[in-house]
Amino acid sequence: MNDTDHRVHGLADDDAHPDWPPLARSEVAALLARYPSIASADAIGWHSPRPLSAAALVDTADGRVFVKRHHRSVRTPETLDEEHAFMAWLRAAGVPVPSVLADADGHTAIARGDWTYEVHAPAAGLDLYRETASWTPLPDLAHAHTAGAMLARVHDAAEGYTARQRGTHRLVARSEILEAADPLATIERQLPDRPGLAAYLAQRDWRSEIGETLAPFHPAIQASLAMQPRLWTHGDWHVSNLCWSGGSAEASITAVLDFGLAARTFALFDLATAIERNAIAWLALDRADAAHPDTARALIAGYRAQRPLSASDIHLLADLLPLVHVDFALSEVEYFAAVTGSPANADVAYHTFLHGHAAWFATPPGRALLDAIRALA
Repeated sequence: MNDTDHRVHGLADDDAHPDWPPLARSEVAALLARYPSIASADAIGWHSPRPLSAAALVDTADGRVFVKRHHRSVRTPETLDEEHAFMAWLRAAGVPVPSVLADADGHTAIARGDWTYEVHAPAAGLDLYRETASWTPLPDLAHAHTAGAMLARVHDAAEGYTARQRGTHRLVARSEILEAADPLATIERQLPDRPGLAAYLAQRDWRSEIGETLAPFHPAIQASLAMQPRLWTHGDWHVSNLCWSGGSAEASITAVLDFGLAARTFALFDLATAIERNAIAWLALDRADAAHPDTARALIAGYRAQRPLSASDIHLLADLLPLVHVDFALSEVEYFAAVTGSPANADVAYHTFLHGHAAWFATPPGRALLDAIRALA
């Protein structure tokens, strides 16, 4: 593959030019020279199509490793270490999370120039869905059930992990705005520490616009959200972040990947995110079958088989879905406005994701999906 040929998943279900240059062999070789346990890089076997960083599978004399590079404005070594610590906790509790490798100085997050790197051991199993874009529905109901059960295992394993909240809002699935009694005031308080988001929102009547988006859904759930036990969660439970023992309906999950969006939220937030990621064709909402209620039900059934959900949990899960994306959508606005300098993509995150996703749940297909979930109570 030539670097000029590399494409990533775009925001409109298309292939786009990457914002970040793909990893180069010479770059990877210089990085891996810091790792005494890894032989020199032979070749790059695969470039990830994920758009928010650059990542690749790298062949070495000792086998494959996974290398990921972030811009330092998105992840510093300190904020990347937060992910690695949570992954290590889950791995120690028996969740199949690939290990993050340490360099000669014992560091797993490596700063080099404008970049921050991480190197992972290869994931066990088959990466069946690695080319699948996020927010693409999962039609395999057996795999959805298995994914739901594994998410519950992750939540069980996360109990007792008491690290403080992430040190960044950029491209992290946090929930402070969603949980707040006054979300607009919470956004206002955050803006001095988020100048890129502040500059974007200053161009519009954001208080009125976001207030109108939240109003149909937020007041009814805020008190219940405030009572949810806090828990570190994955934040991006899409099937493309899981590896499998095979392609059959009986396949098990062999690896849980990509904790880049992980944060301290609550369990139902993570389950709602899983439904949003896997059961709605956000990139093709004009299709009559954009909603996949069977996938949502399978995810919930798998989760319930491992971790109990009460009737009130199910109702809150449905009520939460229209707004579960709010904090992350604003983090994407900030990323596109302040990091990649793409006003067009920032507008997509603000109008299509932040406002459009919530509005869809007021349409007949959106209401039908919520009703299908509520029926499980």
